[in-house]
Amino acid sequence: MSGAEASITGAGKARTVWVEGDDRVVHPRGRVKGTLQVPGDKSISHRLAMLMALTEGAATFEGFLASEDCIHTLRAVEALGAGVVRHGAQVTVTGTGGWFRAPGCVLDMGNSGTGMRLLAGLLAGHSFTTELTGDASLRSRPMKRIQAPLEQMGARLELTGERGCAPIRVHGAPLRGIDYRSPVASAQVKSCVLLAGLLAEGRTRVVEPKSTRDHTERLLRAMGIDCRSDGLEVSVEGVGGRLPRPRITTWPVPGDFSAAAFWLGAAAMLPGSQVLLTNVGLNPRRTAFLDVLKRMGAKIEIFPTDAKNAWEPMGAVAIEGGELRGTEVAGDEIPNLIDELPMVAVLGALAQGRTVIRDADELRVKETDRITAMLKSLAAFGVRGEERPDGMVVHGGGRIRGGGEVVSYGDHRIAMSGAVLALAADAPVRICDVGCVATSYPAFWSDLERLAVERSAGA
Repeated sequence: MSGAEASITGAGKARTVWVEGDDRVVHPRGRVKGTLQVPGDKSISHRLAMLMALTEGAATFEGFLASEDCIHTLRAVEALGAGVVRHGAQVTVTGTGGWFRAPGCVLDMGNSGTGMRLLAGLLAGHSFTTELTGDASLRSRPMKRIQAPLEQMGARLELTGERGCAPIRVHGAPLRGIDYRSPVASAQVKSCVLLAGLLAEGRTRVVEPKSTRDHTERLLRAMGIDCRSDGLEVSVEGVGGRLPRPRITTWPVPGDFSAAAFWLGAAAMLPGSQVLLTNVGLNPRRTAFLDVLKRMGAKIEIFPTDAKNAWEPMGAVAIEGGELRGTEVAGDEIPNLIDELPMVAVLGALAQGRTVIRDADELRVKETDRITAMLKSLAAFGVRGEERPDGMVVHGGGRIRGGGEVVSYGDHRIAMSGAVLALAADAPVRICDVGCVATSYPAFWSDLERLAVERSAGA
């Protein structure tokens, strides 16, 4: 243990999280307990902001995620001509009535791959050139996957970064609908093409190799747009620049399931824990993590909200902690829990036996290479793991060693997963460079403090 950590430990205070510059020191805790509403869904917040910015009239979002990523999207649509008024988690966007205006500046999307890829799809049908950039992490993520379909539709994209990455110059043009068979199971690629299809002539079809989250399709249908799904095929009919006036003027944003996953995982791995998460999104394309938790032995109850007009499923989830067993996560499950895989690895460290993650090579092109980063994080706790090209094997059931440091690599999910595992360690753990957490979950540390229950003497 470092000198700083030793002094914190000796202070005799019951706080779970201590601030140390850009780091956080997390103290072990016996369990988590309480009721919590996680912040609004990041994926949905991005999509609402972009689409409502093109419509007529104003739309209000209740529970909008006020994270750095989503704020970048709001600033981008404001630069494109939409009106934006924010009051905490309530956001009102007044649309442009049909077309964006040329922004006159480079659009900075921060750390958000969703923001950059989806907005590129909408900009592809406009008659001007727009440049999109982001932070160093976003500028390292692959963008050829959206360049190919958008250029087939008639736009031109310049990828001015290294190895086909951002910054992107989108040279908009009149678009034509295409049939596109996506080589990757990516909701961002699918949504990019569908949003471009809104501004194209004719129908645009996307065929996925595996089903991915369907927030875009649900939102389009709720707006009254002709969007059809048939198995792995999704299509949309172009409407030119005239998106219909939304039939819904106030949009409830469910709690982000990927944020909820940290508390579901914490409760599952710490015996004696009891957590109730309210108003959380329960879209079946997002909740495969619940199936994994059940396989591993967690006790879960789901209470869906009875709302006939709900455009996105939501409800409450109750979970109790206990002994976990290893499992395998692979195949069609992967796209529907891609963001939760770091927490699957954390659970594997506490479970008896091996936990295997495979068919998850997409983890290599997230905010960081999450396969390598998670294994290094686990190693800092003394947990043995094996790296595979498309995943990892985690050997659980051993001691979770504290006193060390976890490096975030600028990735919010690596930082938060490490903080959750630190609750089960035998000494405090330093989580380094945690500024990235604000990109998706600014309240994470206060929520951790709120739920963690101090370990009793002798525990």
